Amino acid sequence: MTKTEGRLLIALAAVLIHLMLAGTGVAEVVDRIVAEVNNDIVTLSELQNMAKTVESQAGVKPKGQDAKKMQREMLEALIDRKLAKAEAKRRGIVVSDKEIDAAMAQFKQRSNVPDDETFAKGLAQAGLSVKEFRQQIADQMTQERLLVMVVGTKVSVSDAEVRRLYEQQFKKGGSQVHIVTLRMPFPPGATEAQKEETKQKAETILTAVKRGESLAGAAAQFSLKPSDVGFVSQSDLEPRLAEYLNNLKPKEVAPILTQEGIQLMQVMGRRSGEARPFEEAAPEIRRILQQQEMEKYFADWVKTLREKAHIKIML
Repeated sequence: MTKTEGRLLIALAAVLIHLMLAGTGVAEVVDRIVAEVNNDIVTLSELQNMAKTVESQAGVKPKGQDAKKMQREMLEALIDRKLAKAEAKRRGIVVSDKEIDAAMAQFKQRSNVPDDETFAKGLAQAGLSVKEFRQQIADQMTQERLLVMVVGTKVSVSDAEVRRLYEQQFKKGGSQVHIVTLRMPFPPGATEAQKEETKQKAETILTAVKRGESLAGAAAQFSLKPSDVGFVSQSDLEPRLAEYLNNLKPKEVAPILTQEGIQLMQVMGRRSGEARPFEEAAPEIRRILQQQEMEKYFADWVKTLREKAHIKIML
């Protein structure tokens, strides 16, 4: 396996990493209204779909008071979205199906999802349908266009601010991680028993590595051979996967469950990459700072919509 192929496998594993970190059960819910926003409503199913997306991205499911706090924060965000969406409609902002198709294709390409079936299965495991995901993309694109229309040229970033962020985050160079992967695919059309057998093999290998055996040596008993991907830039990894790997100690091995099977990932070491010159990094830094300022301005603007709106929360 080439290093490029190995990185594609890592990216695909990142898309479906929630299969291991989050539960796969989806509770049946009786839908109801949880908030009124002018002439619109927020339903419990909308709130839960948002929760599934957040939990999938974070890789964890909050409990107790944390769950209640997150639920309220998401409800407030949905209310803001409803207000912004209504304002976008009033201003004539429209996102076409063609634009949504292009955005979805770009998302799948960036995430290295091999086909539509794998994409749909990954969404289903997160409790989302393709239709619901399309709607989330449409809402996001609508809000982004509204943000540009509302904020316009009101946001400016000084050269001093760009230089300051460069000195704080970009001057030292990006970190890289050395990754070794071991693919353990399920047989074609695998039964639950066959999948369980593969999982047991993975557990056997993990146990052997914890005892001090090398990954290659532990895998050899099943006629498997790890692939050395080499050093990969942290910035090239999907954020959740990068965070997941950051929690691993050198030589530690951790499993990732995907639709296709199990992938064991071992972090061999880390190093700092070469620093980017200021002239090269400055445009990206300016875009980051401009986006942050635009979002702050937009959040304040949405508050003015709230002050004029009829909002009733029933959660």
